[in-house]
Amino acid sequence: MKSKSIVPTQRERVMRENDFIVSKTDPKGIITYGNPIFIEFSGYTEEELLGSQHNIIRHPDMPRSAFKLVWDTIQGGNEVFAYVKNMSKDGGFYWVFTHITPDFGPGGQIVGYTSVRRCPKRSAIEKIEPVYRQMVAAEAAAGARDAIAAGTQVLVDLLTKTEMSYEELIFSL
Repeated sequence: MKSKSIVPTQRERVMRENDFIVSKTDPKGIITYGNPIFIEFSGYTEEELLGSQHNIIRHPDMPRSAFKLVWDTIQGGNEVFAYVKNMSKDGGFYWVFTHITPDFGPGGQIVGYTSVRRCPKRSAIEKIEPVYRQMVAAEAAAGARDAIAAGTQVLVDLLTKTEMSYEELIFSL
């Protein structure tokens, strides 16, 4: 279980070019599987990860509105790609380029989610990080009740300005 005393640090762990971090969750986001590279980068043991909410690795630099977008997309039965900053148990961080897909049961219902993460391009991180900072700042300024909407508006404004869809933006990075 995630300790409330974990403090983010400036220690970055960089994924190796050929690494793939894989995790699976149930429909509520509870981790049911993590490959050895997920365990390595998270800094948690397999026993600590299994049965925990996937947000155990959520970094506070990540906008809540970004996770709402991801969650809404996969719960709607669609795949999503995203750049994500995760936090390991020791407070360090690691960036990933993730592809999350819903897993469907025999009746077509969502039975879980699979996330496959790979080493992101440094140039993409340099472009998305300021966007995330703006989203987090907007969330903080709006207060708890309107935080998600405020962070989302930053992203919507960027998409409108660039005349891109979310997917086009991510793949343009």
